[in-house]
Amino acid sequence: MDPPPRTRDVVHEQADGAAEIYSGQKRRSRNSIYALQVQAFVDAAEVVDAEPEVIEDLLADFVGDSTRPEGSYDEDDEVDVGSAYYGEDAQSADGTDEWDTFLHEAQSAWSKAQVKEMMICLKESGITSFINEYIVSRAIPIPTLLYAFGVCLCPELREKSRNTLHYCLKVVLSRELQSRNKISELNTIDDAVNLIRTRKRILVLTGAGISVSCGIPDFRSRHGLYTTLQESGEYELDDPQQMFDITYFRENPSVFYSFASKIYPSRFIPSPCHRFIKAIEDRGKLLRNYTQNIDTLETLAGVKRVLQCHGSFATASCLNCRVRIPGVNIEDDILNHRVPLCKVCSVAAVSQAQNKLQSKGKGKKRSSSGWNSDQSDEPEKPQYPPWVMKPDITFFGEKLSDEFDRSLLADRQEIDLLVIIGTSLKVSPVSDIIAHLPHSVPQILINKTPVKHINPDIVLLGDADDIVQHLCKKIGWDLPEAPPRGSSLAAPALGNARLKKRPSGAFDGAEPERVGNSHVWLFEGAEGGKWLEEMVKRLEKSPETVSSPDSGEDIPPTVTSIERKPKKVRTQ
Repeated sequence: MDPPPRTRDVVHEQADGAAEIYSGQKRRSRNSIYALQVQAFVDAAEVVDAEPEVIEDLLADFVGDSTRPEGSYDEDDEVDVGSAYYGEDAQSADGTDEWDTFLHEAQSAWSKAQVKEMMICLKESGITSFINEYIVSRAIPIPTLLYAFGVCLCPELREKSRNTLHYCLKVVLSRELQSRNKISELNTIDDAVNLIRTRKRILVLTGAGISVSCGIPDFRSRHGLYTTLQESGEYELDDPQQMFDITYFRENPSVFYSFASKIYPSRFIPSPCHRFIKAIEDRGKLLRNYTQNIDTLETLAGVKRVLQCHGSFATASCLNCRVRIPGVNIEDDILNHRVPLCKVCSVAAVSQAQNKLQSKGKGKKRSSSGWNSDQSDEPEKPQYPPWVMKPDITFFGEKLSDEFDRSLLADRQEIDLLVIIGTSLKVSPVSDIIAHLPHSVPQILINKTPVKHINPDIVLLGDADDIVQHLCKKIGWDLPEAPPRGSSLAAPALGNARLKKRPSGAFDGAEPERVGNSHVWLFEGAEGGKWLEEMVKRLEKSPETVSSPDSGEDIPPTVTSIERKPKKVRTQ
């Protein structure tokens, strides 16, 4: 599960709060460039987290603006900030040439060689290293640094707090990291096979697509878990996401435990995709598996180097004392729809109750009126005590573990191949991983549908199980044996004695079809939709190569060059 994303509504609430704070203050005159830049940076809070103080600082001069009355904001507004780009003619509204001075300064601030050095640092080392190098070590002012990315802040924004300027920098850097150039020499399935065979530190990102064949639905699709919960009417939920809401769980844990057995991992058998990850690990090639899934099937398949980004059933914690226990300790309760309680807290509660009874002695006499002061006016006791055990799944309203950030920081220094399987990369934090990995690391996408906002080097569309078995056949690998249904989380390790040797030719799926001369291959079950139709049309017009707008080189057709034309940063 993932925490609720920051939405534009939240930003608007912060803006409304800022209006009350600043409404009595005198506002200085401002030009349209200032307004456009501020609006764009506020919009960016949907992607880059911003503290409330930062949003208030950005909006400080605009609250109560008669030209923008409350409630006039349109969510479909597009922000055209073309005049904010240096190199274009612009003049501030008050008639001064201060803005033109900054534009002139921006054009000569950095040489092409210096900009190239910055881009390499950012795309190979990440935002943190970039900030340490250029902000901390070299002490370059943020407005000057932004010139290298084609961003010229207006005079008003330059006067904002340091935290606000840091936020503006992160917005621009994050956008830059989303733009990755495809490695032109990687295009074929044989290229993918060679990468998997030769690379030593493979990072695998996985999502619900690798578990669907096991009988576990995804969460957000038309036939996913949330839709099923809503349509069934079996549970009294105002919103299906309440099933994984921490506040609702604390109030009524029985609802979750009446349902949890349906997604508990012992009911399912790991798919070929899970076993493919295990095969990579068995050969000492797995750097780490980052999974968005909570089903723990990677663990059942025997994978050791796995990080469950949204938590899992592998462990459980007490809501009261936070003691953590193995998930198998509450397995029987889950399978029998019982709410498990913390044994530590239960023992302490019994002891405390006994002491309380002893301190009362033999009790009080009942009054002649029959009224008992110990029983009246007491609030109704909750159905369950505070010490309910909860699987360590990240519910809505809970913070993610720091382990994710620590692991990613270490792994980005080691990775030599990225394999993405069964995910559309729309949910944080896994969706953010790609932007923080070195752009020179090859990327392979294995998914039923295209992922339009990334630019992998090789795209294999179709049923993920068929694709990984096809790759194993070409590599010459045998998949480990799947554990039997009903296997416990207490025994996930599959030693060599449990590996099933099966002939490589056991997979008899149809041969994939290449889309033109591109890096995209279609297996059975592929769903390319409009994206694929448009790609085919583009290839028919230019069957050999298309020009990459980012690099200026002729490369085989890519997701970026065909589907998504780079836009100017809306925050500029």
